[in-house]
This record gives sequence, C-alpha cells and structure tokens, in this order.
Amino acid sequence: MKAYLKILIVIGVFNCVQSIHAQAQKVEFDKNFSHVVYFWLNNPDNAQDRQDFETSLKKFLRNSEYAQTKFIGVPANTPRDVVDNSYTYSLILTFPSKEVQDKYQKEPAHLLFIDEASHLWKKVQVYDSVGIE
Repeated sequence: MKAYLKILIVIGVFNCVQSIHAQAQKVEFDKNFSHVVYFWLNNPDNAQDRQDFETSLKKFLRNSEYAQTKFIGVPANTPRDVVDNSYTYSLILTFPSKEVQDKYQKEPAHLLFIDEASHLWKKVQVYDSVGIE
C-alpha cells in the first residue's frame, strides 16, 4: 500500500511540474502587430528541400531576438472557395510594435534564414497587420 501511495505522489508531482513547464513555454499572441508569411517552395514534393527549409526556419526562430508568437504551419486542406491551400508553409509571428518588427527585419537570424533558404522557394507572400481595439 505504501508503494502505491508513493507512486501516486510521484505521478502527481510529475504532472504538476509538466503543467508549470507547459505554461512557462506558452507565449501569448501579441495583438499589436502580426506578420503572416506564406511560402511556395520550388519543389514542394521534394523531401530534402522540405527538410532543409524546416531546419533553416526552425533555427531562425530559435535565434530570433524579436519574434514572439512563432507558428509554422502547412495547408489544412480545407476545400472551400475562399481558402487558398496552394502554399507549402505558413509562418505567423507577432511583435509588440511595428518598430520591433522593423528590427526583426534586419536581425542576423532573419537575414541568415533568407540567405540559407531563399533558393528553396519560388514565391513568398506577406500580410502584416496591426491590431484594433
């Protein structure tokens, strides 16, 4: 019985630590400035190109000083007339202001990503937005 109780306590402590860690990792979506980028790769069916792109993009996001929300996505394949599923990857970043986003545009991590990965894409489309109250 004592061993069972100890196991329950260990599991409970582990779950609490995991929950605290998950909350600490969570970054709120900053409504001040959003930067949404869509990438169309030259060879979207090429596994090596996709891996190279993802590796470079993830490295960039790990090293970015300014990007807050960091979301990488792929088309959700939601077939509706108003949905464009033609892109290969999407990227959603948020910033506390336009001025901070301007700094991000010039930061070494961002410029290195462009240098490393731009040969992999044929088109990039960006949508920047500022929040309204």
